[in-house]
Amino acid sequence: MSLLQIVRRSLRQHLLSTVITAFSIALASGLLMSVWVVKDQAERKFMGVDSGFDAVVGPPGSKLPLVLNAIFHLESSERNLSWEQYEAVAAHPKVRTAVPLALGDNYYGYRLVGVTTNLFGVEYRDGEKYDVQDGGYVFRPDKKQAVVGSFVAERLGLKVGDKFHPYHGLTFDESEKHAEIYIVTGIMKPTNTPGDRVIWIPIKGLQNMEGHKAESSTEVSAVLVKLISKTLAPSMDKQINKQGGVMTFAGPIAMIVAQIFNKIAPMEMILRCVAVLVALVAAGSILASIYNSMNERRREIAILRALGARRGTVFGVVILESSSIAVLGALAGFVVYFIIMFVAAWYIRTETGIVLDPLEPQWVMLWAPLAMLVLGALAGLVPAAKAYSTNVAANLISSS
Repeated sequence: MSLLQIVRRSLRQHLLSTVITAFSIALASGLLMSVWVVKDQAERKFMGVDSGFDAVVGPPGSKLPLVLNAIFHLESSERNLSWEQYEAVAAHPKVRTAVPLALGDNYYGYRLVGVTTNLFGVEYRDGEKYDVQDGGYVFRPDKKQAVVGSFVAERLGLKVGDKFHPYHGLTFDESEKHAEIYIVTGIMKPTNTPGDRVIWIPIKGLQNMEGHKAESSTEVSAVLVKLISKTLAPSMDKQINKQGGVMTFAGPIAMIVAQIFNKIAPMEMILRCVAVLVALVAAGSILASIYNSMNERRREIAILRALGARRGTVFGVVILESSSIAVLGALAGFVVYFIIMFVAAWYIRTETGIVLDPLEPQWVMLWAPLAMLVLGALAGLVPAAKAYSTNVAANLISSS
């Protein structure tokens, strides 16, 4: 009988403990890989999203909520800028493009963003501009028309030619329906950015929506700014942010977004520690499971020795058994990883428009399973040592 056959027979004999222990290893490995990958991909992709702009200018306040509101459409703004302030920003000699945004309405929970058509002339990614799918066109500034983000169109089943009523506020409330009717003139091509989660309409349409305050017709929520050169951001920051609380310049956008991950770093560390603790507990269960079975297997070990097996061979059998459990757990860990990742990717895309790739290769997918294998092998050392020291003569005689 080969060593592998001996190990396979032992795993079958202790099937329940093998499955439970392997599941613990799988949970630890899958959790560790998913926490690592979600954090790494989310940080890279969030910091890589700037919609093609270098900064956001908004009313006085904190920079992070301003960026979350204007770029990721996640926050709300309590104050606005005047149209004159927008024009001053647009006319600044260091500014190449300025796109005003007006927020405050939704359609079934998806935000309506009032914007000027020059948004569609900006590259949101190198060589790529916002564009509509075949059969549609960009709204006209003086019409009640809309370009629907691809994710919104997918979720709500909207298509070119459909009509809809906007709802007041950023949260859907059936009693807050506006009288205006908008027609969909285009479905935006997928961009894998937060822009996929909004409905774009002419800024004047949102500013003058029925039920809005009169002053809203001359206000904007924020201004997306593309500078002549990215290197000008620090000087713009000093110039605008030191005007005595008139406006806020938030840029570079990546530096502002990095604050999010600085805030959640402790939580990420806790999750990693939990994964490591689960791995240690799983290793402990391997040790306990095999060690406790040694009393039952003393005669089996003695027979192997009597048939010519060396002490080192017996030692190796036990190490191989514990390593096999770890291998099974590490392989199953990829199932746990993909389950967690697909759920996390779905949730993040739904809430932010950022798309994670569960299939993207990461180094953690190599070293985490290998770490589980090493941990499993180490867990087998104690029971292997007990098997190594088994007294052959004393255990050959059946206790029955």
